[in-house]
Amino acid sequence: MTIRVYDLAGAEADRRFSPNCWRTHMALAHKGLAADAVPWRFTEKEAIAPSGQGRVPVLVDDGKWIADSSVIADHLENAYPERKSLFGGAAGQALSRFVSHWADLVLHPGVARLVVLDIWRHLAEQDKAYFRKTREERFGATLETVQADRDRRVIQFRQSLEPLRRTVHAQPFLGGDAPLYADYVVFGAFQWARCISDFRILETGDPVAAWRERMLDLFDGLARKAKGYQV
Repeated sequence: MTIRVYDLAGAEADRRFSPNCWRTHMALAHKGLAADAVPWRFTEKEAIAPSGQGRVPVLVDDGKWIADSSVIADHLENAYPERKSLFGGAAGQALSRFVSHWADLVLHPGVARLVVLDIWRHLAEQDKAYFRKTREERFGATLETVQADRDRRVIQFRQSLEPLRRTVHAQPFLGGDAPLYADYVVFGAFQWARCISDFRILETGDPVAAWRERMLDLFDGLARKAKGYQV
């Protein structure tokens, strides 16, 4: 049975920008698994109702509906043990939970404050009011205010990446010589920005930018071929 993944899309069906969905796309490619990617938008909750919640990614594998990128990664590791490991063992799987929490609580909010209005601009019309309402409630300010002065604030964001910078300066990937799921978790945030905004969040010459280039080249340029901006 074909694997199906519901994937957040903008006004253009082929603009796929969710950081968590990108985690899943990269994990599937790592495992060598093909999947049909179904474009999904914020207001299409009914389409993924069998998953028991209202956010993507949602994976449907052999009739089983699975939500949450971390749960999906665990499912792929357990359901396809004969294929290349996403974690490199139980210890790597446990450590990936820390990386996921760091990305969700620190990295994603940092990126969002730099590109949130750009996201809104790329949404389908039926999603724009929902997105503006929910994000302005989350940030306690208008989207315009949140994204304002980003040319100054991006400097602090780049400084916050120093632990990541030192790691990928010393080794090609977070996983060492080859990427693991932790790489896909972090990469999802940068691919999110790249797919939705022409604002440069990484400086040329930054080891993080060099790592991102290596990630873009993986799996025959899977992420590089996605609709986005060359920044």
